Amino acid sequence: MRNSTRGLVDPFIVMDVMEAARAAEEDGRHIIHMEVGQPSTGAPAAALARLSDELARDPMGYTVALGMPELRARIARHMGEWYNVDVDPARVIVTAGASGAFILAFTALFDPGARVGLGLPCYPSYRQILRALDLEPVGLRTSLEARMQPRPADLSGQYLDGLIVASPGNPTGSMLGKMELAALAEACEVSGIPLISDEIYHGLSYAQRSVSALEVTDEVYVVNSFSKYFSMTGWRVGWMVVPEDHVRIVERLAQNMFICPPHASQRLALAAMDCEDELQANVAVYARNRDLLLDGLARAGFATMAPPDGAFYIYADVSAHTDDALAFSSEILDRAGVAVTPGLDFDPEDGHHWLRFSYARATADIEEGIERLTRFMDERRSA
Repeated sequence: MRNSTRGLVDPFIVMDVMEAARAAEEDGRHIIHMEVGQPSTGAPAAALARLSDELARDPMGYTVALGMPELRARIARHMGEWYNVDVDPARVIVTAGASGAFILAFTALFDPGARVGLGLPCYPSYRQILRALDLEPVGLRTSLEARMQPRPADLSGQYLDGLIVASPGNPTGSMLGKMELAALAEACEVSGIPLISDEIYHGLSYAQRSVSALEVTDEVYVVNSFSKYFSMTGWRVGWMVVPEDHVRIVERLAQNMFICPPHASQRLALAAMDCEDELQANVAVYARNRDLLLDGLARAGFATMAPPDGAFYIYADVSAHTDDALAFSSEILDRAGVAVTPGLDFDPEDGHHWLRFSYARATADIEEGIERLTRFMDERRSA
């Protein structure tokens, strides 16, 4: 049977690493997981208890396509509490995970062939979703000097039809300040191109808070998720805030593509938003893990890193040790029992010089992983 060329997207390499780690565990090995970008914790306990009670009384049928009105209102309140912005709940759209939000956003904003800019390195599924929708991802080379984030000058001469930014970013964890975000929003407005702001790691920052694009412009699609800060990866629920005149466009797409987000997940998300103490305790663990890993990686020989302002990743330069990060990550898994992600997932041009380390697991795992990596690198150097 013939297939569509739109289906010929690249594999998500981290999923291949996860499968290799799973196979090693099946053979009896103990693997430290620093490859996967998800919290080791589950959804907040109080939220799960509340959902359990509701499941006994409610058949959880379809909701409206834009999401439960009470959840949309709670998200709007959340935006006001965190960013001091006044968001009309009518502009909030609950989605089937952030991935569903990107599909809706790209379909609502861009016609086939549109050129959409994204800073390299970046979350790989941006590129693959764009390609599957017959859109053209345009990589914008970033630098350590620019904190691995795009600058307005990077848009010049690219003839873009849109721009995606992520702060904190994946794989780098680097963030855009308010002035930098405002400058990018202004550059997009001057050029007449839509801006999409990926804010799914908001809440996970360590030196200063994350800035929402809604603090600098209303002409933006803001994408967020309950997966990371709210520790609900498998429940597949996210949200968008879109300009008022785009709500009906996205609603029609959502009705036909998804019907509605999962009802039970929406109920859990609503309850999770009131579990601040448990969620902040998770952030404290990540902060401790981050400090440990920054020190441990430097001692192991990975001294050059992207600025790890937020999220739960460190993106480390390994060019002093290898020209093939994919092979290097396999060697680390085989010899050290630590699963890490090669940078090729995030940057097809320069990713062979980088590895991403996740510190979302329990602190004991991070400490053990550092010991194994240090020992591996010492043995490698002595050999």
